[in-house]
Amino acid sequence: MRGWFHNLRKKSRVSSSPQHEQESKPKNSNCSLPSPVKITKLPQSQSALSSPIRWSKKYDVLVCHSSVQTDNEEAMRLVSFLEASPRSLRCFLWQRDSCPGAAIPTELYQAVQDSHCRALLITPDFLQDDWCKYMMHQALVERPMSNQMIPLVQNLSHSQYPQELKFLFYIDLSRNPDRAYTLINKTVLNYLEGLVKNEKTLDCDMDSFSNGLNEGGSSQQENKLMSKQDPAENSL
Repeated sequence: MRGWFHNLRKKSRVSSSPQHEQESKPKNSNCSLPSPVKITKLPQSQSALSSPIRWSKKYDVLVCHSSVQTDNEEAMRLVSFLEASPRSLRCFLWQRDSCPGAAIPTELYQAVQDSHCRALLITPDFLQDDWCKYMMHQALVERPMSNQMIPLVQNLSHSQYPQELKFLFYIDLSRNPDRAYTLINKTVLNYLEGLVKNEKTLDCDMDSFSNGLNEGGSSQQENKLMSKQDPAENSL
C-alpha cells in the first residue's frame, strides 16, 4: 500500500513539471521596442553644394574658350556634363551668358569675379584669341597660386603650353574626355568643400576668441571688485 501511494505521488510530480515550466517561461509580447533613430549625414559634396558660401558667387565654374567652332562645341559638351544632374554645377559661357550690348572687357572681368573656379580650354586657337588671353591674365591676377584655375589642354603639345601656367597641373582632354570631365567636376567640388571647411574653422576660431575675451573681461571685473573691498572685511 505504501509503495502504491509513493508511485502515485511521483507520477503527479512528473505530470505537473511541464506545466510549471510553461508557466515559468516569459510570454512573447506583441509590443516591440522603438527602433533607434538613424541620423543620416549628408555627403560632404552635397553639404558643399548646399552651403551659403557657394551661393555667394553666381557661378561655380567659368569655362573660357576661343570662338572657333570646334572649341565652342567642346566647351558646350563640357558644360552640358557639369550642369546635368546630379552634378548640377552653375557654369558660365561667354557666348551664352554675356549680357547683349554690354562692353566685352567688363563682362569678361565680371564673369571672372563671379565664378569660384576658372576652366581654361587651351587649344592652338585659344592662344591666338586675345579675349581668351585677357581672361587668363585676369584670373591669374585674381589668385595666381590657388586651385581655382583649371587648365584644360586639347590638341596642344607640351612646348605650346602657356608659360604663365607652367606652375599648374593641367588636364588633357585629348586622352580620355569622359575621365577628364569627371576630374573637372571633382576639382570644382574639392574647391567648394575647402571653402566650407575653412569657413567652419574660422567660425570656431572666432567663437574661441570671443569666449576668451568674455572670460578675460569677467576676471578683470572680479579683480576690480576685490581691490575696492576693505581688507579688514576679508579678514577672519
